[in-house]
Amino acid sequence: MLDFLIEKLHDPQFMTMVLAAIAASATVYTLITPFFAAEGLTKRMKAVASERERIRQRERERLAKSEKVSLRQAPKQFVSKVVEDLNLGKWVAQEAAREKLVMAGYRGQAPYVTFLFFRMVTPIVMLIGAIVYVFLLSHMQQSTPIKIGICIGAAFFGLQAPMLFLKNAITKRQISIKRAFPDALDLLLICIESGMSIEVAFRKVSTEIGSQSVALAEEFTLTTAELSYLQDRKVAYENLAKRTGVEGVKSVCLALQQSERYGTPLAQSLRVMAQENRDMRMTEAEKKAAALPPKLTVPMIVFFLPVLFVVILGPTGIKIAAQMH
Repeated sequence: MLDFLIEKLHDPQFMTMVLAAIAASATVYTLITPFFAAEGLTKRMKAVASERERIRQRERERLAKSEKVSLRQAPKQFVSKVVEDLNLGKWVAQEAAREKLVMAGYRGQAPYVTFLFFRMVTPIVMLIGAIVYVFLLSHMQQSTPIKIGICIGAAFFGLQAPMLFLKNAITKRQISIKRAFPDALDLLLICIESGMSIEVAFRKVSTEIGSQSVALAEEFTLTTAELSYLQDRKVAYENLAKRTGVEGVKSVCLALQQSERYGTPLAQSLRVMAQENRDMRMTEAEKKAAALPPKLTVPMIVFFLPVLFVVILGPTGIKIAAQMH
C-alpha cells in the first residue's frame, strides 16, 4: 500500500488529475461563496453586538468595583492547558502578535492562546512530516546534510506559518476597509452635517456600510460602544486606528481627536479626507490596471499560444501525415 501511494505521488498523470480536481473545486467554491455572504454578514454583526455587550458590561463593572475584569470567552480547554503547562506565553509569545490578531479581527484571549498553541505545534508537525517524507518515502538521492537542511527549512516554515496566516488575514481585511472607507466617510459627513452626534453617526454608518465591508461595520460598531462607555473619547479613536492599521483611518481619527480637543470644524475635514481616500482608491485601481498586461504575458505564452499553434498548424499537420502514409 505504501509503495503504491509513493508510486502515485510520483506519477505525472495522476498528479495532473489531482491538481485539475483541486482547481475545479476551487472554481466551484469561488462561484458559490458569494451566495453565502449574507449569512456571513449576519454572523459577524452578531459577534460585534456580543462584543459591544461585553464592553458595556466590563465598563460598568470597572466603574462599580474600580478594578479590571475580563469577560471574554475562554479558549478551548485542551489548548489552554497545553499553553499553560508548557508556559508558551513566555517562550513563543510576541507582543506584536496581539496587535496583529486584533488587526485581523481576532479579539480576546482565546485567539491569542490558540495562536501560541499553533506556534508550537506547526513547526513540530512540519518537521516530523519532512523527516518521514525525506528519509522514508521519497528515497531521495541527495546527501544527508541536504536532507537535514530540507527538514530544518520545513520546521522554519512551520514556525512562520501562523504569522503568515495573520498577515494574509490582515491584508484582506485592510483591502475591504480601504474600498469601503470613502463611502463610509461620505455617510459620516452627511450624518454630522444633519446634526447627529458622533456616536449616533458612527452607529448609523455601521448599519449602512455592512453590505460593502463587514470589517468596517464591525470596527465602527466597536468604536460606537467605546465612545459611549470609555471615559476618554480619545482612546476610542486611537483604538480604531490601531485595530485597522489603515493610513486613511488614522488620518480621520487624528482629525476627530483634534476636533474633540480644540473644537475645530469636523465637516470640512471629513469632506477633504473623503475625497483624498477616494482618489487613493482610484489610484490603486489604475495601478492594478496598468500592471495587468505584463502579468498576462506569461499566461498567454504558456497557455494561449500553444493552443493557437495547434489550431493553426493542426490541419496542415494532419494532411501531411495522411500524404506520408
